[in-house]
Amino acid sequence: MAHLIAPSLLSADFSDLKGAVKLVDESPAPWLHLDVMDGVFVPNISFGIPVIRSIRPLTRKVFDTHLMIVDPDPFINVFSDAGADILTVHLEACRHLHRTVQAIKAAGMKAGVSINPHTPVSSLEDIIADLDLVLVMSVNPGFGGQKFIANTYRKLDQLRDLRARRDSKALIEVDGGVGQDNVRELVRHGADVLVAGNSVFNAKDPMAAIVALTNG
Repeated sequence: MAHLIAPSLLSADFSDLKGAVKLVDESPAPWLHLDVMDGVFVPNISFGIPVIRSIRPLTRKVFDTHLMIVDPDPFINVFSDAGADILTVHLEACRHLHRTVQAIKAAGMKAGVSINPHTPVSSLEDIIADLDLVLVMSVNPGFGGQKFIANTYRKLDQLRDLRARRDSKALIEVDGGVGQDNVRELVRHGADVLVAGNSVFNAKDPMAAIVALTNG
């Protein structure tokens, strides 16, 4: 499978979200990445359900929704109703991870689990076979524009091996510091989906940036 690009709305101009969504809608990127932050699990607040609901009619692209919030369980059905296609929760934020994953699927969405830079891949041993996606944070979550953590490559190798051993179909996604300088290396180490924020929306030509990242 060729790798996918998921532009991150967190890096867009919030005064023109409609324009940002239109850009992605007209691009070859099949996914739009939506970072939801609560100011508790991560030291930042982004946007939430009303924004996702309001932009859902603007595009048919996959809404790749990443919850960086404590106790996501009460909001699962609400995000489904708002139009999320994939719902990713943090392993570090879930008390009963299997139950959360089952609830996401029961709500009609694909289920993802994200791990922070300090969390070992081995922590996914008993859940990866149930997942549609694993999101590897290659920066500490909370803010865009951070420097890529090189240890991510080793974690991708480990995750690819774990996926094979557990006969999992989960896609491997990377978020943080993704750009033209490391896209090929990330794909070589097993990344299927690359979240691109500043490298798209801060580029002189965002559309050309998406095309270049897609082509690797």
